[in-house]
Amino acid sequence: MSVNRLFFLAASCIVTSCGLISEKPEPAPSASETAAVSAPQATLPPPTIRKLDAEKPEEDLWQRLRQGFELGPYEQAQLDSYVQWYIDHPDYIERVFNRGQRYLYHITERLEEENLPLEIALLPVVESAFDPYAYSYATASGMWQFMSGTGSDYGLKQNWWYDGRRDIIDSTDAALAYLEQLQEMFDGDWLHALAAYNTGQGRLQRSINRNRNAGKSTDFWSLKLPRETRNYVPRLLALSKVVANPEKYNISLPPIANAPYFVAVDIQSQLDLTRASELAGISMDELYALNPGFNRWATDPEGPHRLLMPLDAQATFTEALAKLPDNERISWQRYAIRRGDSLSTIARQFDTSVDVLRTANKLSSSRIRAGDTLLIPSASVGSESYALEPQGGNAKRSYIVKKGDSFWQIANRHKISVDSLVKWNGMSSRDTLQPGQKLVIWEKSQAPGNAQGITRKLTYKVRRGDSLNSIASKFNVSIHEITRWNNVSTANYIHPGQQLTLFVGVTKAR
Repeated sequence: MSVNRLFFLAASCIVTSCGLISEKPEPAPSASETAAVSAPQATLPPPTIRKLDAEKPEEDLWQRLRQGFELGPYEQAQLDSYVQWYIDHPDYIERVFNRGQRYLYHITERLEEENLPLEIALLPVVESAFDPYAYSYATASGMWQFMSGTGSDYGLKQNWWYDGRRDIIDSTDAALAYLEQLQEMFDGDWLHALAAYNTGQGRLQRSINRNRNAGKSTDFWSLKLPRETRNYVPRLLALSKVVANPEKYNISLPPIANAPYFVAVDIQSQLDLTRASELAGISMDELYALNPGFNRWATDPEGPHRLLMPLDAQATFTEALAKLPDNERISWQRYAIRRGDSLSTIARQFDTSVDVLRTANKLSSSRIRAGDTLLIPSASVGSESYALEPQGGNAKRSYIVKKGDSFWQIANRHKISVDSLVKWNGMSSRDTLQPGQKLVIWEKSQAPGNAQGITRKLTYKVRRGDSLNSIASKFNVSIHEITRWNNVSTANYIHPGQQLTLFVGVTKAR
């Protein structure tokens, strides 16, 4: 897994400017875990709890982790408050590890393969609270919180269909490769490597150099670092202490089997995700929890051609997929090009991209002619929702479709987007509404109009040079949405240090 040294140093310049950061500097859950989101928000379904034999500790993943702990012991007084926070919040411990039990076995396996300390298996708690859809104000994404540039440097593909920063397997491989390089760069010092993962290796190296030039100690505890980084490493070490000896702290860890939760299945080519869930006999929620890298209703036509499936669904899915005719993997429709059409307007109309249309129709340019026909990939009609089920504090109501109603009219009447309306009801915008049909509507939604159903609340601190336009562009939301969420007017100036609340549709964020 070695990476060219020159390449690695070049990549460090990218990371240093912004770092891989979590939401809050205090020894508390990440913002993705604690945010009181009033918008309909996707929540991951609870994984299947597998019973363990208490007399066979080798079946317990916690015991395996403890045997691989290598950092410390550290007894610095700074750790006490962090340990106490975990003691005071046992519900948080249970919540994040119930979520993380899907992924912990795989992470542990990969760490052992790379001969790395198993405390690193707990790092996603600090980074994202084991939320693969976590998204930070600095636009870091996924369980391991990769910035876009750093993710690309470590091989994480990112396009309209797919974001490898959220892929469980690919992001874990990239995170371990990055951490291993940081450990080598900082002469085997794991605390330095972890601090650099958070704040950037350039900033950490400058802090080390300052202390060295001043004749001071250069260990982590002696360095002058941002508050967030000073909290980041102790939070991991404190959590490791708690996991190493939960009885001492009167904390009960949820049982996690020392066995795989999922298996990777080769699907050969593009596949509609709803079709995949039907073939496997699992819910869309479970499919998305294991395959969070996919942004759209189908897998990326260029790959990865892989889906993670719960172990007990593998045989069912593999057998059913083998019997599925090729022409049923993806639904297609023909569209007759009209005068005035362009690939971009057609792409917007059918919720796809210009690149997808060009690839599907083997077009060498974006020029099209009225009267020609385009093949357009489309989501399966009449299937379950293509996004995680919206939940949250909003009022849920039913609407009975009237004669002459359209999605646009209903959405406009209730001040919501067509995209939200169809996803809340597991439909396509091209479905035909029938009088008397019942629709679900979440009232007073503060979710972004372009949300894919997977929304995260962020608190963004305005920086020098920011404008409403630049912030809206950065997070792929509108100026109107920012002003509405924060009760400000476009006529008002924003100023450095001001905090803005944002609701970001994770799968459409840049």
